[in-house]
Amino acid sequence: RRYPTVESRASLLGRGSYVPVPEDSALLRPLLTDLGLTDPEKSFVEARDGCSRLHRTAALELELEGRQGAGAALWPVLAIPQGGLILACLPLVEAPPGPRPPLPSLASVSQGFSLLAGLQAFPLLPAALMQACPLGTPLETPQLSQPLPPPTVPLAGPQKQPAWKPGVHRGRALVSVAVSEQVRSMQYGNQARTDLWDVYGTVTCKCDLEGVLPTVTVTLSLPPNGSPLQDILAHPCVTSLDSSLLTASSVDESDGSAFSGPYKFPFSPPLEPFHLCFYTSQVPVPPILGSYQLREEGSQLKITVNLKLHESVRNGFEYCEAHLPFFNRGQLTHTDLRVTSGQLEVAREKGLLVWMLGQKFPKSREVSLGGSVSFSGAGSLGPVDPLCTELTAYIKASLYFRIPDVTLSGCSVDQHSVQVYSSVKPRITTSRELISSEYYIWNSTGEAPVSSGPMRL
Repeated sequence: RRYPTVESRASLLGRGSYVPVPEDSALLRPLLTDLGLTDPEKSFVEARDGCSRLHRTAALELELEGRQGAGAALWPVLAIPQGGLILACLPLVEAPPGPRPPLPSLASVSQGFSLLAGLQAFPLLPAALMQACPLGTPLETPQLSQPLPPPTVPLAGPQKQPAWKPGVHRGRALVSVAVSEQVRSMQYGNQARTDLWDVYGTVTCKCDLEGVLPTVTVTLSLPPNGSPLQDILAHPCVTSLDSSLLTASSVDESDGSAFSGPYKFPFSPPLEPFHLCFYTSQVPVPPILGSYQLREEGSQLKITVNLKLHESVRNGFEYCEAHLPFFNRGQLTHTDLRVTSGQLEVAREKGLLVWMLGQKFPKSREVSLGGSVSFSGAGSLGPVDPLCTELTAYIKASLYFRIPDVTLSGCSVDQHSVQVYSSVKPRITTSRELISSEYYIWNSTGEAPVSSGPMRL
């Protein structure tokens, strides 16, 4: 759907730099190309895959065909593929022409993502758009440029039922806040390659509160040595945010002056569970440090693995596994391996070793695996990966782990810091967890894909 009123505002704001939204046919091809859904024979497209381009999940810059210079691109185009559909929108950036502001500082980007996430639940998209954003701005999205402070006392008198909230909660009052952090890591065990890691967090809320517009304030806190939160994206129901929260970006070099909290989020909650905010954090070390050596000796592969749980991380897992896959070598036929802790399972047909470390590292916080494995030969059946040839190999320690009641940044929500302005006092519950995601430890004696910069979302 197109909104002439929005395009008129964009034209006035952009002046000479305004890029008109092209027709559907001219917009569709660059969108499909950027999402990698066209020309399957072309695995590399310079405009999309070039090293000079900074990639951002779901926030695209579309190069328009037949245009040159400053008017050749649309930015930011938000797109979420879902099954056979692509849900996309082009937010209005209400900022003067010039250097592009960081994405986390744009309220329209947060609103756009929330709109697309909401549309994922609707099968009748045209009808949903007519109701959700008749003039180009989602009805349930407050204007963050004109924040309203949360009331300090319950509002007196009847309140008008907003159009975006078709019902109210009836029953037991409950507020639940969960902080979940995912950690990614690329470890090489080689001084010529820099290890990389990052943390990204999600705060999820479920508020069962009576009344038309109850107000809640959730405060995120960090310990004295905690890593400041960056790249904060808040749900549109948040009524006001300190500008220092929105401007802290991991793209900028850290100067030690990043805002370290507390981070207050006042909001009037929707009925369903929702993501209150997303953030990143630049922590000093990954939770598990590892080294992996793989050497060929005759017909065998010699393996040495060492893993160490960092002293700052709680030694208590819900689960922890390390997966060692072998590609392009045929079927796994023989193993002679020893572990200092945990159990080892061998999936011969899959060419996979699964090291189950259990729920706790030993007192030393270090574990090791060593020994040798043999294969039937590269010409026979077995898993194949064009990247992992010769000694290029990794531990996908997607170390599958989950640590309850821990976050790597130290971010947490105290039950007593959650303020609720409602007619009924609710029960308040909080939780936090740390989960691995894309956690790789590469063989230090072989080749490995190396990034030229920090990992990005």
